[in-house]
Amino acid sequence: MAKRKTAFVCSDCGAEFPRWQGQCTECKAWNTIAEFVVSPAKSTARGNLAGYAGQTTSQVQVLNEINVEDLPRFGSGFKELDRVLGGGIVPGSAILIGGSPGAGKSTLLLQVMCQQAISKSALYVTGEESLQQVAMRAKRLGLPDDKLMMLAETNVELICDLALKQKPQIMVIDSIQVMHVSDVQSAPGSVSQVRESAAYLTRFAKQHHIAMFIVGHVTKDGSLAGPKVLEHCIDCSMMLEGESDGRFRTLRSHKNRFGAVNELGVFGMTEKGIKEVGNPSAIFLSRNENQAPGSVVMVIWEGTRPILVEIQALVDYSPLNNPRRVTVGLEQNRLAMLLAVMHRHGNVQMNDQDVFVNVVGGVKVAETAADLALLVAMISSFRNRALPRDLIVFGEVGLAGEIRPVPNGSERLSEAVKHGFKRAIVPKANAPKQPINGLKVIPVTKLSEALEALE
Repeated sequence: MAKRKTAFVCSDCGAEFPRWQGQCTECKAWNTIAEFVVSPAKSTARGNLAGYAGQTTSQVQVLNEINVEDLPRFGSGFKELDRVLGGGIVPGSAILIGGSPGAGKSTLLLQVMCQQAISKSALYVTGEESLQQVAMRAKRLGLPDDKLMMLAETNVELICDLALKQKPQIMVIDSIQVMHVSDVQSAPGSVSQVRESAAYLTRFAKQHHIAMFIVGHVTKDGSLAGPKVLEHCIDCSMMLEGESDGRFRTLRSHKNRFGAVNELGVFGMTEKGIKEVGNPSAIFLSRNENQAPGSVVMVIWEGTRPILVEIQALVDYSPLNNPRRVTVGLEQNRLAMLLAVMHRHGNVQMNDQDVFVNVVGGVKVAETAADLALLVAMISSFRNRALPRDLIVFGEVGLAGEIRPVPNGSERLSEAVKHGFKRAIVPKANAPKQPINGLKVIPVTKLSEALEALE
Protein backbone atom coordinates (compact mmCIF):
# COMPACT_ATOMS: atom_id res chain seq x y z
CA MET A 1 0.00 0.00 0.00
CA ALA A 2 1.44 3.35 -1.05
CA LYS A 3 2.14 5.84 1.67
CA ARG A 4 -0.15 8.85 1.69
CA LYS A 5 1.52 12.11 0.80
CA THR A 6 0.46 15.07 2.89
CA ALA A 7 1.10 18.79 2.77
CA PHE A 8 0.61 21.66 5.18
CA VAL A 9 -1.04 24.81 3.77
CA CYS A 10 -1.82 28.18 5.36
CA SER A 11 -5.54 28.94 5.12
CA ASP A 12 -4.88 32.70 4.91
CA CYS A 13 -2.23 33.05 2.22
CA GLY A 14 -2.01 29.56 0.69
CA ALA A 15 1.69 29.05 1.47
CA GLU A 16 2.82 25.43 1.70
CA PHE A 17 5.19 23.93 4.29
CA PRO A 18 6.82 20.50 4.66
CA ARG A 19 5.62 20.14 8.27
CA TRP A 20 3.20 21.78 10.68
CA GLN A 21 4.22 24.93 12.53
CA GLY A 22 2.39 27.40 14.69
CA GLN A 23 3.03 30.55 12.67
CA CYS A 24 3.00 31.05 8.92
CA THR A 25 6.30 32.61 7.92
CA GLU A 26 4.73 34.23 4.83
CA CYS A 27 1.76 36.15 6.28
CA LYS A 28 2.78 35.94 9.98
CA ALA A 29 -0.63 34.52 10.98
CA TRP A 30 -0.91 32.06 13.87
CA ASN A 31 -2.68 28.68 13.89
CA THR A 32 -3.70 28.87 10.22
CA ILE A 33 -1.66 25.93 8.89
CA ALA A 34 -3.67 22.76 8.27
CA GLU A 35 -2.77 19.33 6.90
CA PHE A 36 -4.39 17.85 3.80
CA VAL A 37 -3.78 14.81 1.65
CA VAL A 38 -2.16 15.31 -1.75
CA SER A 39 -3.67 13.00 -4.34
CA PRO A 40 -1.49 11.37 -7.00
CA ALA A 41 -1.33 13.13 -10.35
CA LYS A 42 -3.83 11.89 -12.94
CA SER A 43 -3.49 12.73 -16.58
CA THR A 44 -7.21 12.43 -17.38
CA ALA A 45 -8.73 13.72 -14.17
CA ARG A 46 -9.24 17.35 -15.12
CA GLY A 47 -7.91 17.55 -18.63
CA ASN A 48 -5.35 19.95 -19.89
CA LEU A 49 -4.70 22.97 -17.67
CA ALA A 50 -3.88 25.18 -20.64
CA GLY A 51 -6.19 28.01 -21.53
CA TYR A 52 -6.76 29.19 -17.99
CA ALA A 53 -7.48 32.76 -19.08
CA GLY A 54 -9.98 31.71 -21.73
CA GLN A 55 -7.78 31.07 -24.77
CA THR A 56 -7.10 27.51 -25.85
CA THR A 57 -4.14 28.22 -28.17
CA SER A 58 -0.92 29.89 -27.19
CA GLN A 59 0.73 32.36 -29.52
CA VAL A 60 2.96 35.40 -29.21
CA GLN A 61 1.47 38.76 -30.27
CA VAL A 62 2.74 42.31 -30.48
CA LEU A 63 1.06 44.59 -27.95
CA ASN A 64 -0.40 47.00 -30.50
CA GLU A 65 -1.90 44.13 -32.52
CA ILE A 66 -4.12 42.94 -29.67
CA ASN A 67 -7.83 43.60 -30.08
CA VAL A 68 -8.89 46.17 -27.48
CA GLU A 69 -12.61 46.30 -28.20
CA ASP A 70 -14.83 47.05 -25.22
CA LEU A 71 -16.05 44.05 -23.29
CA PRO A 72 -19.79 43.49 -23.93
CA ARG A 73 -21.37 44.05 -20.55
CA PHE A 74 -25.01 43.40 -19.74
CA GLY A 75 -27.11 44.71 -16.87
CA SER A 76 -28.00 42.64 -13.83
CA GLY A 77 -31.36 44.31 -13.20
CA PHE A 78 -29.96 46.19 -10.15
CA LYS A 79 -28.29 49.53 -10.83
CA GLU A 80 -26.49 49.37 -7.49
CA LEU A 81 -25.03 45.96 -8.33
CA ASP A 82 -24.00 47.18 -11.78
CA ARG A 83 -22.27 50.15 -10.15
CA VAL A 84 -20.21 47.87 -7.89
CA LEU A 85 -19.34 45.62 -10.86
CA GLY A 86 -18.07 48.61 -12.83
CA GLY A 87 -21.00 49.08 -15.21
CA GLY A 88 -22.50 45.60 -15.58
CA ILE A 89 -21.68 41.92 -15.82
CA VAL A 90 -18.83 40.88 -18.12
CA PRO A 91 -19.24 37.52 -19.94
CA GLY A 92 -16.56 35.06 -18.89
CA SER A 93 -15.90 36.76 -15.56
CA ALA A 94 -15.77 34.99 -12.20
CA ILE A 95 -17.38 37.05 -9.44
CA LEU A 96 -16.99 36.12 -5.79
CA ILE A 97 -19.62 37.45 -3.37
CA GLY A 98 -19.23 36.91 0.36
CA GLY A 99 -21.07 37.91 3.47
CA SER A 100 -22.13 36.81 6.92
CA PRO A 101 -25.01 34.32 7.34
CA GLY A 102 -28.35 36.02 6.80
CA ALA A 103 -26.90 38.98 4.91
CA GLY A 104 -28.93 38.11 1.79
CA LYS A 105 -26.38 36.70 -0.67
CA SER A 106 -28.62 33.89 -1.92
CA THR A 107 -31.67 36.15 -2.00
CA LEU A 108 -29.92 38.80 -4.07
CA LEU A 109 -28.52 36.28 -6.57
CA LEU A 110 -31.85 34.47 -6.87
CA GLN A 111 -33.55 37.76 -7.77
CA VAL A 112 -30.82 38.54 -10.31
CA MET A 113 -31.00 35.08 -11.89
CA CYS A 114 -34.80 35.03 -12.15
CA GLN A 115 -34.69 38.37 -13.99
CA GLN A 116 -31.80 37.30 -16.22
CA ALA A 117 -33.54 34.03 -17.13
CA ILE A 118 -36.26 35.97 -18.95
CA SER A 119 -33.86 37.00 -21.72
CA LYS A 120 -30.82 34.74 -21.20
CA SER A 121 -29.98 31.15 -20.45
CA ALA A 122 -29.37 31.03 -16.68
CA LEU A 123 -28.37 28.16 -14.38
CA TYR A 124 -28.52 28.28 -10.57
CA VAL A 125 -26.45 25.59 -8.82
CA THR A 126 -27.26 25.07 -5.16
CA GLY A 127 -25.13 22.87 -2.96
CA GLU A 128 -26.38 23.92 0.48
CA GLU A 129 -30.13 24.17 0.01
CA SER A 130 -32.52 21.75 -1.63
CA LEU A 131 -34.38 22.67 -4.81
CA GLN A 132 -37.62 22.82 -2.81
CA GLN A 133 -36.17 25.42 -0.45
CA VAL A 134 -35.04 27.64 -3.31
CA ALA A 135 -38.41 27.27 -5.05
CA MET A 136 -40.27 28.22 -1.86
CA ARG A 137 -38.14 31.37 -1.53
CA ALA A 138 -38.81 32.33 -5.15
CA LYS A 139 -42.57 31.96 -4.67
CA ARG A 140 -42.50 33.92 -1.41
CA LEU A 141 -40.68 36.78 -3.15
CA GLY A 142 -43.01 36.66 -6.15
CA LEU A 143 -40.20 36.10 -8.67
CA PRO A 144 -40.70 34.81 -12.22
CA ASP A 145 -39.75 31.15 -11.93
CA ASP A 146 -40.70 29.68 -15.32
CA LYS A 147 -37.34 30.20 -17.06
CA LEU A 148 -34.55 29.68 -14.50
CA MET A 149 -32.77 26.31 -14.65
CA MET A 150 -31.91 24.75 -11.28
CA LEU A 151 -29.36 22.12 -10.28
CA ALA A 152 -28.60 20.58 -6.87
CA GLU A 153 -25.05 19.23 -7.09
CA THR A 154 -21.68 19.60 -5.35
CA ASN A 155 -19.35 17.76 -7.75
CA VAL A 156 -17.56 20.37 -9.83
CA GLU A 157 -16.81 18.08 -12.81
CA LEU A 158 -20.44 16.98 -13.04
CA ILE A 159 -21.67 20.58 -12.79
CA CYS A 160 -19.45 21.65 -15.68
CA ASP A 161 -20.49 18.64 -17.80
CA LEU A 162 -24.17 19.45 -17.32
CA ALA A 163 -23.51 23.14 -17.98
CA LEU A 164 -21.88 22.25 -21.32
CA LYS A 165 -25.14 20.59 -22.39
CA GLN A 166 -27.36 23.46 -21.21
CA LYS A 167 -24.96 26.20 -22.40
CA PRO A 168 -25.94 28.91 -19.88
CA GLN A 169 -24.82 32.51 -20.29
CA ILE A 170 -24.81 33.15 -16.56
CA MET A 171 -24.34 30.78 -13.62
CA VAL A 172 -24.45 30.87 -9.81
CA ILE A 173 -22.46 28.51 -7.58
CA ASP A 174 -23.87 28.50 -4.03
CA SER A 175 -21.48 27.99 -2.35
CA ILE A 176 -17.80 27.26 -3.04
CA GLN A 177 -17.31 25.80 0.47
CA VAL A 178 -19.48 22.74 -0.31
CA MET A 179 -18.05 22.04 -3.77
CA HIS A 180 -15.49 19.31 -4.33
CA VAL A 181 -13.22 17.96 -7.06
CA SER A 182 -13.05 14.18 -7.39
CA ASP A 183 -9.29 13.75 -7.50
CA VAL A 184 -8.70 15.78 -4.31
CA GLN A 185 -9.05 13.48 -1.31
CA SER A 186 -9.70 16.07 1.41
CA ALA A 187 -13.17 17.02 2.63
CA PRO A 188 -15.26 19.79 1.02
CA GLY A 189 -14.46 23.17 2.56
CA SER A 190 -10.80 22.38 3.12
CA VAL A 191 -8.04 24.53 1.70
CA SER A 192 -7.23 22.18 -1.16
CA GLN A 193 -10.87 21.61 -2.17
CA VAL A 194 -11.74 25.31 -2.17
CA ARG A 195 -8.61 26.15 -4.15
CA GLU A 196 -9.06 23.42 -6.78
CA SER A 197 -12.82 23.94 -7.11
CA ALA A 198 -12.44 27.70 -7.59
CA ALA A 199 -9.66 27.24 -10.16
CA TYR A 200 -11.70 24.65 -12.08
CA LEU A 201 -14.85 26.81 -12.15
CA THR A 202 -12.93 29.97 -13.08
CA ARG A 203 -11.19 28.21 -15.96
CA PHE A 204 -14.51 26.80 -17.16
CA ALA A 205 -16.19 30.22 -17.06
CA LYS A 206 -13.43 31.91 -19.05
CA GLN A 207 -13.13 29.21 -21.69
CA HIS A 208 -16.88 29.15 -22.39
CA HIS A 209 -17.58 32.88 -21.79
CA ILE A 210 -20.01 32.26 -18.94
CA ALA A 211 -20.57 34.95 -16.32
CA MET A 212 -20.28 33.08 -13.03
CA PHE A 213 -21.23 34.22 -9.52
CA ILE A 214 -19.55 32.24 -6.73
CA VAL A 215 -20.87 32.53 -3.18
CA GLY A 216 -18.27 32.36 -0.41
CA HIS A 217 -18.58 32.11 3.36
CA VAL A 218 -16.82 34.40 5.83
CA THR A 219 -14.86 33.69 8.98
CA LYS A 220 -15.72 35.02 12.44
CA ASP A 221 -13.63 38.15 11.84
CA GLY A 222 -15.54 38.98 8.64
CA SER A 223 -12.97 37.96 6.02
CA LEU A 224 -13.60 35.44 3.25
CA ALA A 225 -13.05 31.86 4.35
CA GLY A 226 -10.54 29.75 2.46
CA PRO A 227 -7.07 30.36 1.01
CA LYS A 228 -6.06 33.72 -0.40
CA VAL A 229 -5.62 32.14 -3.82
CA LEU A 230 -9.41 32.03 -3.95
CA GLU A 231 -9.48 35.83 -4.16
CA HIS A 232 -6.49 35.94 -6.50
CA CYS A 233 -7.92 33.72 -9.23
CA ILE A 234 -11.33 35.39 -9.54
CA ASP A 235 -11.99 38.68 -11.37
CA CYS A 236 -14.18 40.49 -8.87
CA SER A 237 -14.57 40.15 -5.10
CA MET A 238 -17.52 41.70 -3.27
CA MET A 239 -18.75 41.67 0.32
CA LEU A 240 -22.41 42.03 1.30
CA GLU A 241 -22.36 43.63 4.74
CA GLY A 242 -25.09 44.31 7.26
CA GLU A 243 -26.67 42.86 10.37
CA SER A 244 -29.21 40.08 9.85
CA ASP A 245 -31.82 42.08 11.81
CA GLY A 246 -31.02 45.40 10.11
CA ARG A 247 -32.94 47.08 7.31
CA PHE A 248 -30.06 47.95 5.01
CA ARG A 249 -27.25 46.06 3.30
CA THR A 250 -24.11 47.49 1.72
CA LEU A 251 -22.31 45.77 -1.14
CA ARG A 252 -18.66 46.75 -1.37
CA SER A 253 -16.11 45.80 -4.02
CA HIS A 254 -12.62 44.86 -2.82
CA LYS A 255 -11.23 43.71 -6.17
CA ASN A 256 -12.44 44.35 -9.70
CA ARG A 257 -10.49 43.74 -12.88
CA PHE A 258 -13.20 45.45 -14.95
CA GLY A 259 -13.91 48.55 -12.87
CA ALA A 260 -13.06 50.69 -9.87
CA VAL A 261 -12.57 49.15 -6.45
CA ASN A 262 -14.19 50.32 -3.21
CA GLU A 263 -17.49 51.02 -4.96
CA LEU A 264 -20.47 50.88 -2.63
CA GLY A 265 -23.99 49.70 -3.42
CA VAL A 266 -26.82 50.17 -0.93
CA PHE A 267 -29.80 47.83 -0.66
CA GLY A 268 -32.81 47.56 1.60
CA MET A 269 -34.11 44.25 2.96
CA THR A 270 -37.89 43.93 2.69
CA GLU A 271 -40.49 41.16 2.85
CA LYS A 272 -40.37 40.97 -0.95
CA GLY A 273 -36.60 40.54 -1.09
CA ILE A 274 -33.77 42.99 -1.60
CA LYS A 275 -34.55 46.41 -3.06
CA GLU A 276 -31.90 48.83 -4.26
CA VAL A 277 -31.59 52.29 -2.75
CA GLY A 278 -31.03 54.96 -5.37
CA ASN A 279 -30.30 57.82 -2.95
CA PRO A 280 -28.24 56.45 -0.02
CA SER A 281 -27.76 59.90 1.55
CA ALA A 282 -31.50 60.21 2.15
CA ILE A 283 -31.76 57.01 4.21
CA PHE A 284 -28.64 57.70 6.25
CA LEU A 285 -29.91 61.18 7.14
CA SER A 286 -33.20 60.16 8.77
CA ARG A 287 -32.49 62.38 11.77
CA ASN A 288 -34.67 63.36 14.71
CA GLU A 289 -36.41 66.73 14.68
CA ASN A 290 -34.67 67.80 17.90
CA GLN A 291 -30.94 68.04 17.37
CA ALA A 292 -28.99 66.39 20.18
CA PRO A 293 -25.41 67.15 21.25
CA GLY A 294 -22.74 64.96 19.70
CA SER A 295 -24.37 64.57 16.29
CA VAL A 296 -23.03 65.96 13.01
CA VAL A 297 -23.27 65.10 9.31
CA MET A 298 -20.18 64.37 7.22
CA VAL A 299 -19.62 63.63 3.53
CA ILE A 300 -17.72 60.45 2.69
CA TRP A 301 -16.57 59.40 -0.76
CA GLU A 302 -17.39 55.84 -1.78
CA GLY A 303 -16.12 54.76 -5.18
CA THR A 304 -17.42 57.38 -7.60
CA ARG A 305 -20.03 59.21 -5.55
CA PRO A 306 -20.39 61.19 -2.30
CA ILE A 307 -22.64 59.92 0.50
CA LEU A 308 -23.90 61.93 3.46
CA VAL A 309 -23.87 60.03 6.75
CA GLU A 310 -24.45 61.04 10.35
CA ILE A 311 -21.80 60.44 12.99
CA GLN A 312 -22.66 60.40 16.68
CA ALA A 313 -20.38 60.70 19.69
CA LEU A 314 -21.16 60.28 23.38
CA VAL A 315 -18.62 61.61 25.88
CA ASP A 316 -19.37 60.87 29.54
CA TYR A 317 -17.45 60.78 32.82
CA SER A 318 -15.82 57.42 33.47
CA PRO A 319 -15.37 55.91 36.95
CA LEU A 320 -12.77 53.50 35.54
CA ASN A 321 -9.02 53.97 35.69
CA ASN A 322 -8.87 53.23 31.94
CA PRO A 323 -11.79 54.97 30.23
CA ARG A 324 -13.47 53.06 27.41
CA ARG A 325 -13.01 53.92 23.75
CA VAL A 326 -15.68 52.22 21.64
CA THR A 327 -16.21 52.77 17.92
CA VAL A 328 -18.83 51.34 15.56
CA GLY A 329 -18.14 51.94 11.88
CA LEU A 330 -14.78 53.65 12.46
CA GLU A 331 -11.26 52.52 13.29
CA GLN A 332 -10.60 52.53 17.01
CA ASN A 333 -6.91 53.39 16.65
CA ARG A 334 -7.91 56.48 14.67
CA LEU A 335 -10.07 57.61 17.57
CA ALA A 336 -7.20 57.29 20.04
CA MET A 337 -4.94 59.33 17.77
CA LEU A 338 -7.52 62.10 17.34
CA LEU A 339 -8.06 62.32 21.11
CA ALA A 340 -4.33 62.92 21.52
CA VAL A 341 -4.37 65.60 18.80
CA MET A 342 -7.33 67.32 20.44
CA HIS A 343 -5.56 67.34 23.81
CA ARG A 344 -2.27 68.64 22.42
CA HIS A 345 -3.50 71.20 19.88
CA GLY A 346 -7.07 71.93 21.02
CA ASN A 347 -6.45 72.07 24.77
CA VAL A 348 -9.40 69.72 25.36
CA GLN A 349 -8.66 66.85 27.74
CA MET A 350 -10.81 63.70 27.87
CA ASN A 351 -8.55 61.40 29.86
CA ASP A 352 -11.30 60.79 32.43
CA GLN A 353 -14.12 60.42 29.89
CA ASP A 354 -15.65 57.41 28.20
CA VAL A 355 -15.95 58.00 24.44
CA PHE A 356 -18.47 56.11 22.31
CA VAL A 357 -18.64 56.75 18.55
CA ASN A 358 -21.19 55.41 16.08
CA VAL A 359 -21.79 55.87 12.34
CA VAL A 360 -25.56 55.80 11.81
CA GLY A 361 -26.95 53.24 9.37
CA GLY A 362 -24.29 50.58 9.74
CA VAL A 363 -21.88 52.22 7.27
CA LYS A 364 -18.17 51.48 7.72
CA VAL A 365 -16.02 54.56 7.14
CA ALA A 366 -12.37 53.99 6.28
CA GLU A 367 -11.28 57.32 4.77
CA THR A 368 -9.60 60.10 6.71
CA ALA A 369 -12.15 62.73 5.63
CA ALA A 370 -14.17 61.77 8.72
CA ASP A 371 -11.47 63.04 11.13
CA LEU A 372 -12.73 66.60 11.49
CA ALA A 373 -16.38 65.51 11.78
CA LEU A 374 -15.44 63.07 14.55
CA LEU A 375 -13.62 65.75 16.52
CA VAL A 376 -16.52 68.17 16.12
CA ALA A 377 -19.01 65.54 17.32
CA MET A 378 -16.90 64.74 20.40
CA ILE A 379 -16.53 68.44 21.27
CA SER A 380 -20.30 68.88 20.93
CA SER A 381 -21.02 66.00 23.29
CA PHE A 382 -18.28 67.02 25.75
CA ARG A 383 -19.64 70.57 25.99
CA ASN A 384 -23.27 69.33 25.86
CA ARG A 385 -23.98 71.82 23.09
CA ALA A 386 -25.97 70.81 20.02
CA LEU A 387 -24.69 71.70 16.57
CA PRO A 388 -26.83 73.34 13.87
CA ARG A 389 -28.87 70.90 11.79
CA ASP A 390 -27.74 72.53 8.55
CA LEU A 391 -24.00 72.08 9.27
CA ILE A 392 -21.78 69.77 7.21
CA VAL A 393 -18.20 68.89 8.17
CA PHE A 394 -15.35 66.99 6.51
CA GLY A 395 -11.56 67.11 6.49
CA GLU A 396 -8.44 65.19 7.50
CA VAL A 397 -6.65 66.08 10.75
CA GLY A 398 -2.88 65.73 10.96
CA LEU A 399 -0.77 64.99 14.02
CA ALA A 400 0.40 68.60 14.12
CA GLY A 401 -3.19 69.83 14.37
CA GLU A 402 -3.39 70.95 10.74
CA ILE A 403 -6.53 70.40 8.65
CA ARG A 404 -5.57 68.70 5.41
CA PRO A 405 -7.65 68.69 2.20
CA VAL A 406 -9.47 65.61 0.94
CA PRO A 407 -10.19 64.48 -2.64
CA ASN A 408 -13.34 65.57 -4.51
CA GLY A 409 -14.09 68.51 -2.23
CA SER A 410 -16.34 70.35 -4.70
CA GLU A 411 -18.46 67.24 -5.35
CA ARG A 412 -18.92 66.75 -1.62
CA LEU A 413 -20.14 70.32 -1.20
CA SER A 414 -22.51 69.96 -4.16
CA GLU A 415 -24.04 66.87 -2.57
CA ALA A 416 -24.52 68.77 0.70
CA VAL A 417 -26.32 71.63 -1.09
CA LYS A 418 -28.70 69.15 -2.75
CA HIS A 419 -29.85 67.98 0.69
CA GLY A 420 -30.42 71.46 2.09
CA PHE A 421 -27.26 72.10 4.11
CA LYS A 422 -26.37 75.77 4.44
CA ARG A 423 -23.10 75.78 6.40
CA ALA A 424 -19.90 73.81 5.95
CA ILE A 425 -16.63 73.56 7.87
CA VAL A 426 -14.03 72.29 5.41
CA PRO A 427 -10.26 72.47 4.82
CA LYS A 428 -9.18 75.73 3.26
CA ALA A 429 -7.80 73.94 0.20
CA ASN A 430 -11.25 72.43 -0.44
CA ALA A 431 -13.06 75.77 -0.25
CA PRO A 432 -14.69 76.66 -3.61
CA LYS A 433 -13.15 79.46 -5.63
CA GLN A 434 -16.60 80.81 -6.49
CA PRO A 435 -19.33 81.21 -3.82
CA ILE A 436 -22.02 78.53 -3.80
CA ASN A 437 -25.58 79.83 -3.62
CA GLY A 438 -27.18 78.97 -0.31
CA LEU A 439 -24.02 77.57 1.29
CA LYS A 440 -21.74 79.40 3.73
CA VAL A 441 -18.31 77.77 3.65
CA ILE A 442 -16.00 78.19 6.66
CA PRO A 443 -12.44 77.30 5.58
CA VAL A 444 -10.04 76.19 8.30
CA THR A 445 -6.36 75.32 8.34
CA LYS A 446 -5.81 74.40 12.00
CA LEU A 447 -7.78 72.59 14.66
CA SER A 448 -7.99 75.74 16.76
CA GLU A 449 -9.79 77.53 13.90
CA ALA A 450 -12.34 74.73 13.65
CA LEU A 451 -13.04 74.94 17.39
CA GLU A 452 -13.48 78.72 17.12
CA ALA A 453 -16.00 78.21 14.32
CA LEU A 454 -18.15 76.17 16.70
CA GLU A 455 -18.41 78.98 19.23
